Amino acid sequence: MVIDCLRDLCSCCLAPSSPDSSSKPDHETTMAITHRTVELSTGVRMHVAEAGPAGAPVVLLLHGFPETWYTWRHQMPALAAAGYRAVAPDMRGYGDTDVPEGGPEQYTALHVVGDLVALLDSLGEKQVFVAAHDWGAVTAWSLCQFRPDRVRALVALSVAYSPRSAARKPVDGLRALFGDEYYICRIQEPGAIEAEFARLGTEQVLRKFFSYHTPGPLFIPKSGWGSPDDEVPLPSWVTEEDIKYYAGQFDKTGFTGALNYYRALNKTWELTSPWTAAEIKVPVKFIVGDLDLTYHSPGIQDFIHKGGFKKFVPLLDDVVVMKDVGHFINEEKPDDVSDHIVSFIKKFN
Repeated sequence: MVIDCLRDLCSCCLAPSSPDSSSKPDHETTMAITHRTVELSTGVRMHVAEAGPAGAPVVLLLHGFPETWYTWRHQMPALAAAGYRAVAPDMRGYGDTDVPEGGPEQYTALHVVGDLVALLDSLGEKQVFVAAHDWGAVTAWSLCQFRPDRVRALVALSVAYSPRSAARKPVDGLRALFGDEYYICRIQEPGAIEAEFARLGTEQVLRKFFSYHTPGPLFIPKSGWGSPDDEVPLPSWVTEEDIKYYAGQFDKTGFTGALNYYRALNKTWELTSPWTAAEIKVPVKFIVGDLDLTYHSPGIQDFIHKGGFKKFVPLLDDVVVMKDVGHFINEEKPDDVSDHIVSFIKKFN
């Protein structure tokens, strides 16, 4: 299994299939975004949204949880207008991309980065720009570790680089810090959190995640994450149409594929021992909201601002902390984030 994953990291090919025919939001037609499904040599059929002229420099946009390509709906037309080709896949396990069976071991960093390298090969691009949020940022850091030759520059949103600890597995460390009801720890048991999400209903679950604007850890109590009938107002930057689109995607796939990224954390830790203390050797810009829960993890602000981040990411160009902004930064401040991405990658044209 590991040999196959490493092979896919190095040389993958894919051929386009017929255009994806699943329904998209009505307003999308004004955004000049097209869709297709491609078959990766990793065995995954991947849905890809694209905007911008063929032949233009490619910006690969990687989403997190609980998102799909749709989280980049604001940045894609902005990048196209700036002369770039925006490419936003649904990651494995999400949206209109396949949900591989076989459990969390199919969702390690080696598997997910293998998909991305295959996608880059299909585009005929030796190097691309990358912008990534949340789990997409985690995957982008891994892509930069494994294949820095494929990344011209990275804009990472919300999740800073986390050097591999040789001493402790990541989930074990989080459990020691926050306890069993911390959301990443709660996700670990297959089926348990899926049952809780089913009890609440998909739309309610998404409302809870997107409305979370607290600079502190997220807990999902074992006694229940509230009631399906609770009023959970949406923030101003998420519409009812947005929630319905996301919910439609998760109703189709279920949450298990997306949750398996969390469940694969310790397995990825085991597989990436050769990269302990490795540096990220591509140019990077990092953007985070000052109310983002990730920005308030123990020790992270000292790491970002007092030299640790720069030590492991020596080509770190800039760190931007947006005031009064939470976790879903590219949706909450879409124009600002688009401007930051464009202004940074233009340095490398």
